[in-house]
Amino acid sequence: MTISAPEPIDADDRMRLPDAVQQTLLDVAHRRRLARGDSLFLKGSSPDALFGVVAGSLRVSVVAPGGREAVIAVLEPGHWFGEVSLLVGRERVYDTCAVEDTEMVVVRAEDFHRLVAERPDVHMAFTRLVCLRLRQALAWIDDAILMPLPVRLAHRLLTIDVHPASAGEAAMLAVSQEDLAFMLGVSRQSVNRQLKLWEEEGMLRLRYRGVEVLDRERLAACAQPAA
Repeated sequence: MTISAPEPIDADDRMRLPDAVQQTLLDVAHRRRLARGDSLFLKGSSPDALFGVVAGSLRVSVVAPGGREAVIAVLEPGHWFGEVSLLVGRERVYDTCAVEDTEMVVVRAEDFHRLVAERPDVHMAFTRLVCLRLRQALAWIDDAILMPLPVRLAHRLLTIDVHPASAGEAAMLAVSQEDLAFMLGVSRQSVNRQLKLWEEEGMLRLRYRGVEVLDRERLAACAQPAA
């Protein structure tokens, strides 16, 4: 039985897999459900599958030896991940756990490798995806070194996937202030202070474990470094 496709809602449309490649993966995938707080895999585990998020969300993080956690990303429906460890044949380098009840599709490692070997379009799609993610990671590193907090925070908000909104409704970002602080390597108080300023200016509205973007154009302007 064919599994219905996750709705691709990446903030950056270039990060999506082509529809034909996605359907090829779904044809060999099986479903898996995680309850809130369940771990999908931990750092150091062997790469045994490729994953796609159908519903819910996953928290991707790393933990320093002292116990401090850094949140790398929150994965929403439409995201495929885990391909890097499969391609290089090395252990996972981050932890993943369900932020809420989450439904996944799982492609076994042997099926993934067979498709990459037999289908040039699948091979090229993942080569392109890995390169785009590397480019995005390098851009984030540059931001962390060179850009002030308001620019970095605005840019990060703009790259987080949005929950689909009805016509006329604002976009909701499913990310907490604590997660944003971890992502940017700053204190939660610093993030809250800047978000409160933007809320007073009518650019966004703070929600429980979320941010409602009211004026994306003005937020995008804040993500541009000063000349």
